Amino acid sequence: MSDQESVVSFNSQNTSMVDVEGQQPQQYVPAKTNSRTNQLKLTKTETVKSLQDLGVTSAAPVPDINAPQTAKNNIFPEEYTMETPSGLVPVATLQSMGRTASALSRTRTKQLNRTATNSSSTGKEEMEEEETEEREDQSGENELDPEIEFVTFVTGDPENPHNWPAWVRWSYTVLLSILVICVAYGSACISGGLGTVEKKYHVGMEAAILSCSLMVIGFSLGPLIWSPVSDLYGRRVAYFVSMGLYVIFNIPCALAPNLGCLLACRFLCGVWSSSGLCLVGGSIADMFPSETRGKAIAFFAFAPYVGPVVGPLVNGFISVSTGRMDLIFWVNMAFAGVMWIISSAIPETYAPVILKRKAARLRKETGNPKIMTEQEAQGVSMSEMMRACLLRPLYFAVTEPVLVATCFYVCLIYSLLYAFFFAFPVIFGELYGYKDNLVGLMFIPIVIGALWALATTFYCENKYLKIVKERKPTPEDRLLGAKIGAPFAAIALWILGATAYKHIIWVGPASAGLAFGFGMVLIYYSLNNYIIDCYVQYASSALATKVFLRSAGGAAFPLFTIQMYHKLNLHWGSWLLAFISTAMIALPFAFSYWGKGLRHKLSKKDYSIDSVEM
Repeated sequence: MSDQESVVSFNSQNTSMVDVEGQQPQQYVPAKTNSRTNQLKLTKTETVKSLQDLGVTSAAPVPDINAPQTAKNNIFPEEYTMETPSGLVPVATLQSMGRTASALSRTRTKQLNRTATNSSSTGKEEMEEEETEEREDQSGENELDPEIEFVTFVTGDPENPHNWPAWVRWSYTVLLSILVICVAYGSACISGGLGTVEKKYHVGMEAAILSCSLMVIGFSLGPLIWSPVSDLYGRRVAYFVSMGLYVIFNIPCALAPNLGCLLACRFLCGVWSSSGLCLVGGSIADMFPSETRGKAIAFFAFAPYVGPVVGPLVNGFISVSTGRMDLIFWVNMAFAGVMWIISSAIPETYAPVILKRKAARLRKETGNPKIMTEQEAQGVSMSEMMRACLLRPLYFAVTEPVLVATCFYVCLIYSLLYAFFFAFPVIFGELYGYKDNLVGLMFIPIVIGALWALATTFYCENKYLKIVKERKPTPEDRLLGAKIGAPFAAIALWILGATAYKHIIWVGPASAGLAFGFGMVLIYYSLNNYIIDCYVQYASSALATKVFLRSAGGAAFPLFTIQMYHKLNLHWGSWLLAFISTAMIALPFAFSYWGKGLRHKLSKKDYSIDSVEM
């Protein structure tokens, strides 16, 4: 035993060992054995020196983008990303380093202590104790409990997703990206067979289009459910419940006796399945350190834009061959069912939940109720959860012009994709006389263009990593992909309008899909990273703002696209959108040069990575 370990004093009340310097490098706790007497088991914890050796300073860094949204006043945000030799970091040690916060109270640890020790006090006594604690809370007398020990991953911990073999992490990345494709496919699956909806329910095209739009609207509301579920119970639970409900609700979609039932179930399908859109990016980020997660996230940027394209491609043939609306939904149900099983089988990746389970295991093994995660120590505030998931995104939507402009561009690209689902039937159906099956084939170039964009994102990511090695990066360094892709999205629409003549071979308008697919994925990949870096302190809320605005646009555009092309003709219908897309080319270039100044001038507060990194 070292000199430091030998200079200790024993406290018989809490069985803890404290060194003469006031730190807690180790602790003795009762170990459960078969003997009648408890033996003392040595549990090592981190010291000031060991934490300093790991790079911990008195200033708490900004939490990782995957930290719990309900976290507040963090004194140890490194908990979810750091590995320590012992896996336990005492609050007393953090306090001695200068990290303090009043949010962590003795009240919470007393509650856990009562649960762990199965207190025999009466209900009246418990109520009196709780009332006393509530009075302490209201009077502000609660202090940080120095006996709390935060749980971290141990060095080389196999439970840490960052330590999984690379082939495992990339396999899960591909599978989760396919889950996103599955969900996005479901939103547009009926667009390849709108005629079957019209025929079955004897309604017009506008009413049939609602079966697509309402599911996309569900995408904007679903995160209000699944983000908190993920924070509290983990990604795996959220996928299992949400995708299971999505599979079930495809049944009434296929058997709906009237249009109202179909529309209601399609909306609920959007709400249930939205976990695949709002959580998969986080699941992928869980498995990769911040320096290397960019390439993996590129797959997530690719998936939500390719998924809808596959819908009309597949279901156009089902519609023409069988004329059965129900078969479209049975196929969608089968696809969703397979992905439900796969997503439920993927191990938990969310570090806060993994560590929460580890803390519970350690409390049981050691009998020490003070071992916990920082999220457990703080408790979960419903008001903070609502603020993070609902109020803050809405607040950003009305107070952050830079975020709104960026989200508008993402919304435009996403809306144009859904507009194509209804513009192509007009162009290729009315001009060339194609049925839904051949119209669906015209979407293949969009997929090819998106694949080219996915390869290009690796180039953009390598350029960014090179910048990181040379100097401190800024959010504007993330805009390279958008600057490359923005002109291609506009060029696609100019080509689509210019080649809408019957005497011009169909390769002309179809090739517009190549340019659009290339541009849309690069724009989304780049702007998504830009939003994260600009609002790193509240990245989840900023991304929620993006999801809401994007889904609103994707739901709205199909409702007027066909009428727009009929009123303006095939040329000007595309050119009107081309003018808007051309004007938006300036956005990534303008933000690249003046973005920092605009953020400081127009934003209520600087939330960017610039304001939190030394």
